[in-house]
Amino acid sequence: MSEQSETYQTIFSNLAEVKQSVGKELGISKWIKITQKQIDTFAELTNDNQWVHVDEEKSKKHSPYGSPIAHGYFILALASQFVRDTMTIQGLKMVVNYGLDRVRFPNATKVGSHIRGRTSLLAYEDNADFAKIYIKMKMELLDHEKPACVAKLIALCYPK
Repeated sequence: MSEQSETYQTIFSNLAEVKQSVGKELGISKWIKITQKQIDTFAELTNDNQWVHVDEEKSKKHSPYGSPIAHGYFILALASQFVRDTMTIQGLKMVVNYGLDRVRFPNATKVGSHIRGRTSLLAYEDNADFAKIYIKMKMELLDHEKPACVAKLIALCYPK
């Protein structure tokens, strides 16, 4: 993987170009800051109000992280945004999120953390009506060696 740290996006004209990029890094998104308001909103929407996410005082006293942390699913929900920020495939009529594989959360994402996505193309499969692509998503935390999340995303791409 590239040691590049500047944001960039790969723009593909068609699926044939995507196929030629297997094994390559596709892009790096901008850093975004995780706020308590984002965490609280996610907790409210999902009815997941565990103290480690929403109670600042209790988190300071009892959490090994010393502050509230973002839900793992909230971090994973950022993957779609990071993919859009790091790659574009032109000439498609539809892209379907087909699923996830091998999702890991090596590091907690504390309030105030800065996170970004780094994508690479793991594999490409041609099918009769679509292409199936496998994207590695690494969600990096600023000033941390371990990422917040590493996942394999699977998408079905339908050409026009």
